[in-house]
Amino acid sequence: QVQLIESGGGSVQAGGSLRLSCTFSGFTFTSYTMAWFRQAPGKEREFVAGISWNTNTRHADSVKGRFTVSRDNAKSTVYLQMSSLKPEDAAVYYCAARNLVSISTMRSQYDYWGQGTHVTVSS
Repeated sequence: QVQLIESGGGSVQAGGSLRLSCTFSGFTFTSYTMAWFRQAPGKEREFVAGISWNTNTRHADSVKGRFTVSRDNAKSTVYLQMSSLKPEDAAVYYCAARNLVSISTMRSQYDYWGQGTHVTVSS
């Protein structure tokens, strides 16, 4: 069974930066495409960024140029570097994994999820 554990959330002022981490265990990390989603109160969970095993990436338009997804296969960890944070970025951020080579923006296409980490951005 895949287990995903996120860390790195917290409170930051607008314009600040945070780096989220997600540690993967249970199966072969390099077989999985990883993604970050977020969910703000009262809103649907939305795709933020994804990275395939060979480091192809995709970012949502709302975060392009500000957020960067990366992975360290030796550490079985995926990261989300968030910069120039805005109040509208505040949400619970979830790490997700799927055992396919392509990145999907659809929540239903991911099989495993972490417990989420909170990000608060004050103006």
